[in-house]
This record gives sequence, C-alpha cells and structure tokens, in this order.
Amino acid sequence: MNRPVHNRELTFRQSVDMMFDRAVTHLDMSDGLKHKIKVCNSVYTVRFGVKLRGTIHTFTGYRAVHSEHYEPVKGGIRYALSVDQDEVEALAALMTYKCALVQVPFGGSKGGLAIDPNEWDVEELERITRRFTYELAKRDLIHPSQNVPAPDMGTGEREMAWMADAYKRLHPTDIDALACVTGKPPHAGGIAGRVEATGRGCQYALQAFFEHPEDVTAAGLEGGIEGKRIIVQGLGNVGYHAAKFLSEEDGALITGVIERDGAIVDEKGINIEELKHFITKNGGLKGFPHGKYIENGTSVFEHDCDILVPAAIEGSINGGNAEYVKARVILEAANGPVTANADTILREKGVVIIPDMYANAGGVTVSYFEWVKNLSHIRFGRMQRRQEEKRAMELIRELERATGQPLAPDFIERFSHGSDEIDLVRSGLDDTMRNSYNRMRAFKLDNNIEDLRTAAYCVSLTDIAKSYESAGL
Repeated sequence: MNRPVHNRELTFRQSVDMMFDRAVTHLDMSDGLKHKIKVCNSVYTVRFGVKLRGTIHTFTGYRAVHSEHYEPVKGGIRYALSVDQDEVEALAALMTYKCALVQVPFGGSKGGLAIDPNEWDVEELERITRRFTYELAKRDLIHPSQNVPAPDMGTGEREMAWMADAYKRLHPTDIDALACVTGKPPHAGGIAGRVEATGRGCQYALQAFFEHPEDVTAAGLEGGIEGKRIIVQGLGNVGYHAAKFLSEEDGALITGVIERDGAIVDEKGINIEELKHFITKNGGLKGFPHGKYIENGTSVFEHDCDILVPAAIEGSINGGNAEYVKARVILEAANGPVTANADTILREKGVVIIPDMYANAGGVTVSYFEWVKNLSHIRFGRMQRRQEEKRAMELIRELERATGQPLAPDFIERFSHGSDEIDLVRSGLDDTMRNSYNRMRAFKLDNNIEDLRTAAYCVSLTDIAKSYESAGL
C-alpha cells in the first residue's frame, strides 16, 4: 500500500515540549515562568562497572529531575536498551505534569539503565541493580525525602526490593529508609494494589469518561463500557490489568491484543487470563488456539474498534499510521504512545484522546499511598477496620430486630466487611481519577478548549505555577 510521506517525527522530548507550548497559549503566564516550568532541572549520567561472567561490564544509567516545586521528586526506573537522556527528560517532564494533575505532592523525575534485562540472570541483575542503587544513592538520587523511584518498563517489585535493601544497608539508622522507593512487594514494605494500580487507574479513567454522556456522544459512541470493542497494545503489567478489569468487571470485549510477535484478533472477545497464561508459557502469542493470528501486529492499530489502548512504548501511534486509526477513543495507558504529529491528525479526525498524564496516573497515585504508609509506619485499615465491622453488625442486628426478619447472609457478609488496605487503596485511586477527570473536563468546557490533553496540561501547569509563585518566583 502506497501511503503519503509525513513530516519528520519529533523526538519524545520534543513532542512533550510541543504539547506544553500548545497548552500555555491558553494561560496568562510570564515567559520566564513558562520557561522555568518547561526546562529539566538536571540530568545525571552514571557509568559503573560490574564484574560478571569473568569480565567487567560497564553500564550507563540516567536519573533526570525535571521539577522540584514539590519534594521528593517521583518517577520510575526502566531497564531497556532504548534508555537515553532524551527519553528520561521527557518522562520526567510528564511525571511533573501528571503529579500536579492528580494532586499528588511530588515533583517529577525519571531514570533508567540502558540494558536488556533478559540478557542477564537473576543473580546478575541483582548485582547490577544494587550497584546502580549505590551510584544514585550517593548523589541523593534515591532518598525518602528527595527522590523516590518506582518500577517502570523492565523493572518490578523484585528490583524495588533490591533497591530498598541496598539503600537501607547504606543508611542503617534511617527509620524511613523503606520510603526510598515505591512499588515494593507487600512483605517488604509495599502496599496492596500497587502492582495493578496503573491498569486499575486506566479502568477508572475510562469509567469517568463514560459517566458523561455528552463526552461519549462527542466521540461518536453511546451507552456505557459494556459491549465496547477494545484493542490493547502490550500485555505487560499495565495492558494486562487494564484489559482484565475492563473485560471482567465492565463487560468490554477485548477484540484485539498486539504483542511483539504479532497480534490476536477475535471479534467475539479474547479471554485475557487465558491469553496471558499462554504468552507466559510460550514466550509469545503465536499459536494461541482462539482468534486469528496476524504476524504484522502493528497493522491491527487500523482495525475497526471503539477504544484503542496503547499500553507499550512511546511513539506507537505516529504520523505514519494515525490517519488509518478507526477507534473513536484512545486511552493512553503508556507514556507518550501518540506522537505530536499523530495527535494533530487524530484531533482533526475527531478522535477523543484520554491523555497519558491522566490515564496512567494510577501508578504514581498508589505509589503516593505507599510512601505515606512507609512514613507513617502503619498499615492502612489497621486502626478502623474492626470498629467499622462492629458498627455494621450493630446496625444489622437492629434492622433484624425492627423488621422481625433475618437479612440475607451474603448481604451481611458484604455489608459488615470492614475496610482493609486494598479497599482503601482502590477507593483512594477511584476518587483521584474521578476528581482529576472532572478538573480536566471543567477547564476544557470553561475555556473552549477542544481536547482533553491540552486541558490536562493547562490544569497541571496552573497548579505548578501557583507553587512557584508562592515560593516567591
């Protein structure tokens, strides 16, 4: 198929800056303040050697600090060969804007190590991670009150546990040492619901969108999430949980899943648990017994669907394929999956984009809860759960006495269940995503802004500007 040649794609950082520039035209802000918010405060590059397999291997890592209008600064650490300065600066900027949008009191940071984690065994990865932690910690780029990393692409609970332990060994008298990173396993100071948090936040973001019939109609859709056809790119942590929750709890049909080795398409709906188990066992989705396998997975971006969920890497939807996208809504589960060129094309087509800085904010929101838990040294729910259950049972007994009829056992069990940590985490995340959507939407309507991304930037930048102005800038 012959397709038109589009303008050269911007780098990831240039795309973020272009969207920033588009948003600030709607704000009454001095040029000096605009520039102060836009620039990345600092980027640290570290190179260190680790003796592995009989020889010294040198690794390059980065930690970018975009804004310190709030401290600590917050942002994940990714392990990927693609990691470079441009990428971490772009991701750090998005973290700044994301935290401000969802009203989490962190500045923005991001880090990464330029390695392929699949090339090293577990023991080797642990040694690399611990040494990287040392290199960052001695510069206070891991610190409970200054810079708090989290998992990202290529890292997870395991790596965060290694980092927390390495930091604790360097600071054995620091009572708050566990708060140096988030995304740890629950048994090592983590919080229930953190692994699912970004995918769960995507679910809540889409629910918030569908709570407004006018927004749904403007996208060319009707009704709720149930029955909507969704294509998901990337069945990693975020894509898997988003697809699982939207299909199992909201009744959506996952009609396509795009992975590294191709795609599976089934208009009747794909069982996400079954597909995930197949990929884990076989290393890819080729050979999955249900649905149609398509070798060129990215071509599935152009299949007919209601909602497209890019949950893999930045730049997946670009100037080369944006005009062929048929989805009416794009839920940006990944960071920067739509380039600046693609964003322009899609807006002109009337596609509604639920932007990354909002849609995938569930991770940093629950990281905030974990950080607060670590600093308070108490599990959420410990103080109030039994009291809630006691009060609920008193009400049930009084209702049964007044009516003379016993209540259904399953109702009693549900109603009398006191809030434990996972309940409180999900409640806090749901509240955050709903309130943030309403803030973004209200600014869009009040200022006649055509798209949610620009409105999200405006809300975020307004709050950041207030922080700087209160500091006398």
